[in-house]
Amino acid sequence: MNKLKSVSKELVFIFLSVFVFSYVSNGQTAMINSQSRHLTSLNGDWNVIIDPTGLGDWRQVWQEKKPEKKTDFVEYSFEGAPVLKVPGDFNSQMPELTYFEGVVWYKKQINYTLRKGKRLFLYFGAVNYKADVFLNGERIGSHEGGFTPFQFEITEKIKDGVNALIVKVDNKRLKNGIPGLGYDWFNYGGITREVNLIETGHTYIEDYQIQLPKESRKEISGWIKLNGANKEQGLKVKIPELGLVYSTKSDSSGMARLKFQASFKPWSPDNPKLYKVLVESETDTIEDEIGFRNIEVRGNKVFLNGKMIFLKGVNIHEENPYKGAKAFSSEDAVLLLNSAKELGCNLVRLAHYPHNEHMIKQAEKMGLMVWSELPIYQHIEFSDTAVPLKMELMLKEMIQRDRNRCSVVIWSLSNETYTSTPGRDLELVSLTKKCREADPTRLLTHVVNNQAYNNNTFKVWDTLYRYADLISLNEYVGWYVPWQGKPVDTKWELNYPDKPVFISEFGAEALYGSKGPIDEAAFWTEEYQEQIYIDQLKMFSTTPNLCGIAPWLLFDYRSLGRMHPVYQKGFNRKGLLSEKGEKKKAWQVMHEHYLKYKK
Repeated sequence: MNKLKSVSKELVFIFLSVFVFSYVSNGQTAMINSQSRHLTSLNGDWNVIIDPTGLGDWRQVWQEKKPEKKTDFVEYSFEGAPVLKVPGDFNSQMPELTYFEGVVWYKKQINYTLRKGKRLFLYFGAVNYKADVFLNGERIGSHEGGFTPFQFEITEKIKDGVNALIVKVDNKRLKNGIPGLGYDWFNYGGITREVNLIETGHTYIEDYQIQLPKESRKEISGWIKLNGANKEQGLKVKIPELGLVYSTKSDSSGMARLKFQASFKPWSPDNPKLYKVLVESETDTIEDEIGFRNIEVRGNKVFLNGKMIFLKGVNIHEENPYKGAKAFSSEDAVLLLNSAKELGCNLVRLAHYPHNEHMIKQAEKMGLMVWSELPIYQHIEFSDTAVPLKMELMLKEMIQRDRNRCSVVIWSLSNETYTSTPGRDLELVSLTKKCREADPTRLLTHVVNNQAYNNNTFKVWDTLYRYADLISLNEYVGWYVPWQGKPVDTKWELNYPDKPVFISEFGAEALYGSKGPIDEAAFWTEEYQEQIYIDQLKMFSTTPNLCGIAPWLLFDYRSLGRMHPVYQKGFNRKGLLSEKGEKKKAWQVMHEHYLKYKK
């Protein structure tokens, strides 16, 4: 009976991992591992129409109407229109769009002939924030959410020869959007990640999970899912380096469970070992590089591959600081992650939304663990009936893309939300349960900043901590809140005293090169920031169950709410590095601190 219950529970996990929770758009959740498919890139130059008044819908821009009589005229055209690069944000490519939040229409001509017996999908890595997609004058679908991939099948809609693809991109903030109206980062709009045509057979490998569960060192427990008419097929998983060939068969729904053992060399920051893995059906083959590790909490400690580990983190925004633009390429990822490695990190918190796939894969190769986060940030309208559906869709898309990336060790489901917000506890507890069911292999957390700090004592509490693996908290003592005593005398009261504690944000602002006293904040000096870091590290020696820290943050980054004309100039200055890569004094403090820990 217990065995049957266990099998039933696993099937529930599989079901929730593969099928949609709820849809708020008719974009299909994207197939996994798109780069290993037969693809045609649509990256490059796209013509654009800027539509600040939103008249493009009324004029039906996607119809590309032409004058028929001598007296006809049409008040729009993609011919002779400006050109933007895709992928890329539109704000950094045209001066007049620097602070623009609104509609831009993109057009790409596609010359394509679909091979007989094949299916064709239009794949977007991400569009911020809403996308409406039209092919040859016909609306084929929409998607909401700026940081996860989506696709549309266009097998029956593509025509041999030239096709017109038009995308309406709208990055206006929405009260019931995710994130909502206010957030502390730059709202880069546009087709910010790659666009591809992906050709498959009639039945293809849509999704798979090949990972170690938390409690295992050698036994894989996973599944494969087929999409198409011929769902019952023989399947194989091959790991050539290990001489492993595992055979199974999918059922009538296209699902096949996996369970096999092998002597893996575990992936870790010290040894980021990846294996070539082939997933084969009778009609499709996918190649991947997968590392095998497990991450778990035992008592108040975190264990990687059965060994206790301290998480030496740093926060990163998806921005190339030297370009002042959205980061999207492998080169951008290497730049950001190399800076984290130089600091001494073994983990990066990719704030506050899922970053592009290059960041995840480069981190895997470089031996950096990843904290990936949903953009459920501060004042979300949880009581709006559309919001829970949007949250579930974004959760599904985040997990599906990166479920086999061993670098991802933590799913963070919210940041700085408030218990006073109507519906907050109900919806985030529900989302946590769904995440744990969909992916039981990783740690889950919520980041909270509502702890009380009185009489040099932190009272750390929140309903969400009951459901999380880590107590993650943001605190800015010394910057937003004055010290109330000596850092080494700080006291802590945890509402869940048996869980690990992660300090997910701390720090202060400083303009590189600004000099001054260590006890006066008004001049954004490096010395003031440096002293806060020194004091924070002293305080951490008092923090119970401390399993990791992540200073806010690696580089100074663009944020419109930072309005001081001398010291900020539209930048959040809490970086350890300036936007030009210059090391502030606090960088050295953190670097030396991380060197004290064993790898």
